[in-house]
Amino acid sequence: MLRSRNLQRYLPLSPSVPAGLILIWLLGMIALPIVYWLWGTATMQRVLILSVLLQSVAVFAVLQTSWGWRRTLLTLGTVVIISFIAEYIGSHTGWLFGAYSYTDILQPQLGGVPLLIPLAWFMMLPCAWATVYAYRQRWLLFVLLSAISLTAWDLLLDPQMVQWGLWAWANPEGYFGIPWSNYAGWLLTATIMTLILRPQKLPTRPLLIIYTLTWFLETFGLALFWGMPGPALVGGLVMGLFVWLGWRAELKK
Repeated sequence: MLRSRNLQRYLPLSPSVPAGLILIWLLGMIALPIVYWLWGTATMQRVLILSVLLQSVAVFAVLQTSWGWRRTLLTLGTVVIISFIAEYIGSHTGWLFGAYSYTDILQPQLGGVPLLIPLAWFMMLPCAWATVYAYRQRWLLFVLLSAISLTAWDLLLDPQMVQWGLWAWANPEGYFGIPWSNYAGWLLTATIMTLILRPQKLPTRPLLIIYTLTWFLETFGLALFWGMPGPALVGGLVMGLFVWLGWRAELKK
């Protein structure tokens, strides 16, 4: 036990590791439309998968430098398990999010759910926490705002991923073809995970950087490159509100 604690204390990741991973992820995201124009959809999808992996590793590294290995691994495991269960139930029963199914583009899959999807939940949930961490003393408000902050990202994400054929809805209606029940499911799932994990001593600034870059890249990507001005406008405004809230609090420190 003593040796484990010593390893936990003296073998943190170097602070340069998260910065380097964020930079590589950023370059990958910027390259998406270029890759699409030059090599087509299949290659672009592979770069997208790599970008999700890089962003997930970057968030893990950010958390590890502040929390250590044990707490970070526990957070990763909790988010992955809960989000996988939610996605499995949702895609097989229609309950929680609405009736949808994944295509075979994202591989590998377990029970029809791409294993990449739980990592996508993990790569953004701590970032959503960071945008409203100033409200953590008002715990229930923090939990609610965290769930809304994460769900704001899906206002941009879901219409784009459906257009790219990664999943499909049985009843494409509501918000640009996405049922409103989907966003209720996001709110509920994010709330449950935040209530269980109760984040403390969050490294807000690097997580805010990731959230902000995600907002910028997806908003302007949808508007300028992917021909989806409606989701870009709505999702950009809602997610942008949380960018503003997060940086307003961060710059007052």
